Amino acid sequence: MKKSMIFLIAFCCVFFAHAQRQSEANKKLSLAAYAVANLYVDDVDENKLTEDAIRGMLKQLDPHSVYVTAEDQKDIEASMQGNFDGIGIQFNMNNDTLYVVQTVPGGPSEKVGIMAGDRIIAVNDTVIAGVKMKNTDIMKRLRGTRGSKVNVKVLRRGVATPLNFRITRDQIPIHSVDAAYMIDKNTGYIRLNRFAGNTSKEVSDAIKKLKKSGMKNLIFDLQGNGGGYLKAAFDVANEFLSKGESVVNTQGRHSKDTSFKADGSGQFKEGKIIFLVDEGSASASEIVSGAIQDWDRGVIVGRRTFGKGLVQRELPFADGSVIRLTTARYYTPSGRCIQKPYEKGDNEDYQKDLINRYNNGELSNADSIHFPDSLKYTTLKNHRTVYGGGGIMPDYFVPLDTTFYTDYHRDLVAKGILNQYIISYIDTHRKELTSKYKNLDKYISQFQVSEDMLNGLIEAGKKDSITYNEKQFEISKPIIQQQLKALIARDLFDMEAYFKIINQISDSYRKALEIIGNNEEYDKLLKGK
Repeated sequence: MKKSMIFLIAFCCVFFAHAQRQSEANKKLSLAAYAVANLYVDDVDENKLTEDAIRGMLKQLDPHSVYVTAEDQKDIEASMQGNFDGIGIQFNMNNDTLYVVQTVPGGPSEKVGIMAGDRIIAVNDTVIAGVKMKNTDIMKRLRGTRGSKVNVKVLRRGVATPLNFRITRDQIPIHSVDAAYMIDKNTGYIRLNRFAGNTSKEVSDAIKKLKKSGMKNLIFDLQGNGGGYLKAAFDVANEFLSKGESVVNTQGRHSKDTSFKADGSGQFKEGKIIFLVDEGSASASEIVSGAIQDWDRGVIVGRRTFGKGLVQRELPFADGSVIRLTTARYYTPSGRCIQKPYEKGDNEDYQKDLINRYNNGELSNADSIHFPDSLKYTTLKNHRTVYGGGGIMPDYFVPLDTTFYTDYHRDLVAKGILNQYIISYIDTHRKELTSKYKNLDKYISQFQVSEDMLNGLIEAGKKDSITYNEKQFEISKPIIQQQLKALIARDLFDMEAYFKIINQISDSYRKALEIIGNNEEYDKLLKGK
């Protein structure tokens, strides 16, 4: 008993000596960790306990302050800067479930229909959700040699049963600019999928190429662009703004308020611009579109953006893991906060925001969106009314059109039947196709998806247990035909060819083209009259 008492006294002395070296804010956490490591009855994994404690602490803050393991950090860096073999997704682990943040454009997952927001729960019949599997083990199952196949099971909001996808691994193309082409003799189009390390050069090169082709007007597509680096956002906005015009302001409790201003070196400071945005346009996309709108530099067309306006600073640990800690907020030049509301510690409701927008009718009807007067701001040149409160509200609203989408169409895409059929079709007809269509213009004007092709697709679906539904097929037929044509073009030519075709059925794209070609309507929107 006496020895035990002596040990306890000695331990307490060490314990409190250790505590004295810590700040008051960290003392309790440090003492708790020290006690568990030295007094707990069983062996403990101190590293795991520490990571869990960090996650628990960050969860009480905001939805974007997160802990990222060393393995995940490597993957994120690779997806933003290089190439690797895999299935092509950006993801976060959310409640022990792999949550797809974004698919890599042109990558294997996008080809079969994996979508942002999907939750991958099984890989090759091995459950990975809810079993506390390490991220490294999950990645080993998803990654593999180019050409090999992997089956994944996905939960998707709004779909009652899990979806099964068969993915063929490939080298993941990491490009910021998906397409840059002339729509007509005056109007160019640029599609940007992310704001990465190579974005500035790619956008600069695209603008330069289009100007040489006679571009006087530009449609800049940020639909589905989930953001990326602040530096890349500044570089893109800098192409369009005049010297001294602010791009974004950051404000934080412990960080210096900073204003990023254009330096006047941009290549397209004059000429009509329309930016396309939607509910998937976030962060850096909102910085750029917000600056363009506030300076009355161009017209924003589409739907209200995501509303991610929190600035994260990466704090690295020695093992390569990092904390992404929110240190400031983004504000547009007029003073609007980009970040949508959230409750600290309640990430579940935050994640449901987009599905709530759909259920509330916001994605299909602009009249469903209401802003209080307290969120009213004015643009800096034409003094138009714009609103804060989360995301960038477009100048011209384009509703989400679900007319052609059916369960039958969804199943064809989800099981990869469309893409598989195209691969098989091209494999059989490649010589004929390349001989007949020497260039993309000829392909676009002359190629038609035949009834034989549609019947072949239906039969391919039946072989994979997709029951043919004639009524739903007829509803979805126009979009199926356009997707087949676009997918063939992508394989025969490139990703730009895909967008040249698929944009033809995009309501936002068509409306933007209409507005930019009508000086009166463009000026009316830009002046708020």
